[in-house]
Amino acid sequence: MKRTSIIAGSLALALSAAPLAMAADTVTFGSLKGTEADNVVLYLNDGLSLPAIGDMMGTSDLNALNRAIRASGFDGGFGTHKTFYGLGDFDAVTVIGTGDGPLTRRQLHDLGGHTAAAPGDGNLAVVTAGLNTSVPTPASEIAVGYGLGDYTFTTYKTGMTGQKGVIDRPDDDRDVKFIVSNPAADQSRMDREYTALIDGVTLTRDLGNEPGMSVYPEEFVKRVQAAARGVPNLRLTVLGLRELEREGMGGILGVGQGSVHDPSLLILEYRGAPASDAPIALVGKGITFDTGGISLKPNAGQWLMKSDLSGAAAVAGTLLATAKRGADVNVVGLMPLAENMPGPSAIRPGDVLTTYNGTTIEVMSTDAEGRLLLADSVAYAQAKYDPELLVNIATLTGSAARAMGDDYGAMLTRDWDLAMEMMEVGKRAGEEVWPLPLHDSHFDQIDSDIADIKSTAGSPGASIGAAVVGTFVAQDQPWVHLDIAGVDWRESATPTAPKGHAGWGVRFMDELIRTYEAK
Repeated sequence: MKRTSIIAGSLALALSAAPLAMAADTVTFGSLKGTEADNVVLYLNDGLSLPAIGDMMGTSDLNALNRAIRASGFDGGFGTHKTFYGLGDFDAVTVIGTGDGPLTRRQLHDLGGHTAAAPGDGNLAVVTAGLNTSVPTPASEIAVGYGLGDYTFTTYKTGMTGQKGVIDRPDDDRDVKFIVSNPAADQSRMDREYTALIDGVTLTRDLGNEPGMSVYPEEFVKRVQAAARGVPNLRLTVLGLRELEREGMGGILGVGQGSVHDPSLLILEYRGAPASDAPIALVGKGITFDTGGISLKPNAGQWLMKSDLSGAAAVAGTLLATAKRGADVNVVGLMPLAENMPGPSAIRPGDVLTTYNGTTIEVMSTDAEGRLLLADSVAYAQAKYDPELLVNIATLTGSAARAMGDDYGAMLTRDWDLAMEMMEVGKRAGEEVWPLPLHDSHFDQIDSDIADIKSTAGSPGASIGAAVVGTFVAQDQPWVHLDIAGVDWRESATPTAPKGHAGWGVRFMDELIRTYEAK
């Protein structure tokens, strides 16, 4: 993987510290005076007025750049960009449009993502003067987007090709300096608020991009344990096979019993507030690979089921981000982990499982397995932690993906006011959600003839899946169900999310935690 490293100090300090960065662009904040760069990024609104960069570029070069911009047809629309090569002493000068209105926090993140795609090796200076925004320390917000957009997953790239033999991978690491009026303020905001967020998203994307042969329940735990090592106030607990049996977690055990890899329940507890404060509980589905079990999926697209752990990965990334920034809140993350395989011991359609709270579930399809993990986990979260808010997140249904596409995560809850609050959280975070219905009839549909409920019951699939999970959530428990089957994986990149695993959910849940932290 590739990620951005945010390092405090001057450009000289960043260069001396570069060996500490892992195959990443190194980002600092500094002033215009004395800055030297091979490449430059400038932000222009639709008026196309160049910022004051006389210390970097002479009058004749500025005039040439201005003529080139206007002759190119560049109009300054948000996210539009043009690159001019060999201008003055620079290898490349890239201009990125900011549009005509005040820039929101989300738009600043997108600008950062566009900036990460700007061409040029070596030093890059990003001039942030003249931005039309009321957002505090806007350069730090752009740097967040830069960090999110700078990610690539290259673990299995060897440089080999079948026709050309060994080729060298390009060394595209850069030293990036954001030119700001108050470097200390932007650096402080980055260090306190956002570096941890980028770390959390990076962890989530790495887990989601790895093949199923590399990340199975035990390995998922090891990777999260390594990421969490040394982070203050963060406690990791694993319920293994014996503990799951003792707790009576028949849902998790049932799903995992067809695999050679034992299931488990990974719990991360962060304590940043007094122990008397009820925590926010986050529960994420962690199917490390989903064949569908006995209800076997077709081969087409089955490779993508390596990302069926996206909910658990997002919970892990969120807890890491929350703990690293030292949030003034208590948060617990529960990640039920299993591999859904059609082995000789696998559960069958028609089997009945007994869950943690004693409720029985008739298994109608072994490919509706995620809700079985969540049933045990949300019940356990309420019994053990009595949370202020319970959020579960999962790549649960194709129904949600078909309804929402890749624009929104599906969100279901019993509380309309809470749904509206979640929509606002999503807008601020840049990961939007949209409500789907959860009606009494959906609960009626999952009545079983031989057990308390059955695991699936036809259409509408997303609502039925939420009803199964909701059966295990107390009526008076504030609860939000997120079905992210349409947004966790991208076939094309956005400014802040790469092609491949998007890391969706970390930004949403991070913003949600910040909202509750501020109450």
